[in-house]
Amino acid sequence: MSVPLPFLAGLVFALTLYRSLKGVETPGSRRYFFAFLVLYALQGVIVGLHFGYGIKALAPVQPITAAIMPPLAFLAFRALMDERVERPWLHILPPLAAAIAVGFLRALVDPLLLAIFFGYGIALWRLTLSGGADVMAEASLPRMKPALRAARLTAGLMLFFAVSDAALAVYTDIHGPGDVPLAVAIMNLAAIAAVIAYYFSPDFSPAKPLPASFAIKPTEEDRVALSHIKAALEEGELYRSENLSLAKLARKARLPAREVSAAVNRVTGLNVSQFVNDRRIAEACRLLRETEWTVIQVMLDVGFSTKSNFNREFRRVTGTNPKQWRAEARAAQDADARKTPA
Repeated sequence: MSVPLPFLAGLVFALTLYRSLKGVETPGSRRYFFAFLVLYALQGVIVGLHFGYGIKALAPVQPITAAIMPPLAFLAFRALMDERVERPWLHILPPLAAAIAVGFLRALVDPLLLAIFFGYGIALWRLTLSGGADVMAEASLPRMKPALRAARLTAGLMLFFAVSDAALAVYTDIHGPGDVPLAVAIMNLAAIAAVIAYYFSPDFSPAKPLPASFAIKPTEEDRVALSHIKAALEEGELYRSENLSLAKLARKARLPAREVSAAVNRVTGLNVSQFVNDRRIAEACRLLRETEWTVIQVMLDVGFSTKSNFNREFRRVTGTNPKQWRAEARAAQDADARKTPA
């Protein structure tokens, strides 16, 4: 084949991650993601050249580069959480152990890689279950759900490759390496299909949490926290920031991100993104009523970056689209003006 299939699988996954995490600004996370994506593509080339073209000299490198990827992926998504990563240097130990095994204990390489991929896959999956999309607090509000889905996709692929590589190692021990290229091709085709299916599949997570009356009753502390959150949103018109994240809002309000998310949910029955968008839509309505700005100008001014998101949120709040709302508001103003005596 002219293009190694593992490289194609890496490219598809890299593009999917890039699209899912576009707009994420956290410096540490960006560095980890960049290193991970470059290494993932490089690993695809190594595997493709090794198994597709028989370049055996790359065989010792492949386990080491493979062992680096799970820690990088874990650290990248972990950096999107509003918590400091403790002792990140410890995550160099798995690839270091893989390098030692390649040099001195070849029999341990496959079990070690299985443990690394499986362990980090489980750890990353558990991270995604600790608070819904709000766990990705450093991602901008519109990117929290895509970032969460990307984390779950990455965790799933880690577990898939852990199991499939273990099965391939067992098969090779029993039947020899003759079918390894075909098996690698099948594994990567399965990975490509899974990535494409997951990326284009609809998000079935609830768009809106349960109303506050059905959830935990808000406390006085929740209401006080909400007043701080509202003040933070208004300070410097923070709500207009296109890249506003839960973590930025929490820092402005001087509250933990989890507390911000919980207080907003319990008092208003909304998630943080909807709560912020309510404020943006209120300002958008004022601008539509009082100015001659175009809908696009209004959309950008209040903090939305895409028309689809703006229209969806506008309809959620007002029950109609921006143009229709403006027409009805202007008609109501004209009617009131006619009723008012000169």
